[in-house]
Amino acid sequence: MLIAIEPANQPEVLALIEQLDAYQKPLYPAESHHGIDMAALSQPNVLFAVARDEWGHAVACGAIVLEPAYGELKRMFTLPSHRGRGIARSLLLFLEAEAQARGCHLFMLETGYLQPEAIALYERLGYSRRGPFGTYTEDPHSVFMHKSAIAHQRFNPA
Repeated sequence: MLIAIEPANQPEVLALIEQLDAYQKPLYPAESHHGIDMAALSQPNVLFAVARDEWGHAVACGAIVLEPAYGELKRMFTLPSHRGRGIARSLLLFLEAEAQARGCHLFMLETGYLQPEAIALYERLGYSRRGPFGTYTEDPHSVFMHKSAIAHQRFNPA
């Protein structure tokens, strides 16, 4: 598995994002969809990562939008055929490390309440539930979470 920062506007990556949208759109009303479009994913403050299998095929993607006070996780998706292999975990840890290298130490996200596997992954990786942030408002379909990278670093006196 190779994970790297790549442009989002590649045909294979666009297909991943289309599959994500096709999965999520039937689950929630339109006003509860908070994905970002390709133009936003191509902005300089966005870290977009792609996970590729041993043959170089894109199997997962995700992004962190770097805001002044935090990084917001967006567009996390793993192909159903590749789930359960730790790809999403590796992708998220990669994105967090890339964001930390750029000075970001607080991560936020919004996900849907009908995505228990995603919520469980975020909780396993240290994310806690919280209220809305940024421009979000209360939404019964949303679960808001955050994680402070500084709080999760182990103390190393060396």
